[in-house]
Amino acid sequence: MLITIDPDTSLTAWLRPGRWVADVHEDYRELLRDRSWVPAPLLRVLRAAVSALNWMISRADLVLVADDHVPPMAPRRYVMRNEPDVTVLPAMPAHTSERSAPFTAIYIGDNRESRGLKTMVEAVAGTADDEGFWRLDLVGPVAAGDREWFEERMSRPDARHVTFHDRLPPGEAWRIAERADVGLCLLADTPAFRDAMPSKVYEYLAMGLPTLATPLPRVQALLDEVGAGMIVGSATAATDALRRFATDDAERARLVANARAAGQALRDKPSTYDEAARRIAALCTSPSPGSGPSLDPL
Repeated sequence: MLITIDPDTSLTAWLRPGRWVADVHEDYRELLRDRSWVPAPLLRVLRAAVSALNWMISRADLVLVADDHVPPMAPRRYVMRNEPDVTVLPAMPAHTSERSAPFTAIYIGDNRESRGLKTMVEAVAGTADDEGFWRLDLVGPVAAGDREWFEERMSRPDARHVTFHDRLPPGEAWRIAERADVGLCLLADTPAFRDAMPSKVYEYLAMGLPTLATPLPRVQALLDEVGAGMIVGSATAATDALRRFATDDAERARLVANARAAGQALRDKPSTYDEAARRIAALCTSPSPGSGPSLDPL
């Protein structure tokens, strides 16, 4: 049994016999558009290469994809959604209704402009001189292309409440989230993100945190459905939303109660990862390595 992670490792599957499970996290053809350092001629070459790799992956005995829109559309495909693995999260922190400023926002993930780095920093910096200022915990590496901007921005006085933790093991990262009040998911409207459903939104909810997010269709639809989100389109709007959260006790209580209810429902539901494991186990016991598993595509 060979399990490959992401398209570039799929070439190894063609060099050895046996069962093959391909795990594809994202739509990598569209994700390449988000890399501003890739020149246009090279972008066309890389996108063509990813298309070829996706064709190869579609021949795997089982293809695990993170969402409905993620290629390839293989005959033996299971959508293993970006839902939280609650076994790696701490218990949902106890909630105290008596809460006062300063409040804390958190972001856990890859820090780059397209993932909201500048918007997050500017939003929190906008509250720096407020009596009810906000703190921001940034967990995860900063992309090379944004590092110069980030270092300069962090040196200014109004960024004094931003704490950069860099990369941390998941357990440590989510322990920092235990003291947070709001999770941030301020992705830009890029081709790679427009149809995405980031796992961190589910993870924030599983920690009982309302989410401040940009109006990407699926993110907004989920947060509207559970009533645990604040949707903003700019850093200024994000600053305003943080101020409302800090000063409007009734609205804050509503958002937190809804986030905790949605998070508990996530913690109680069957795991998509358990179903993926069942399908992989079925492959291991299948007597016909060349024909693939007898599984219905999802």
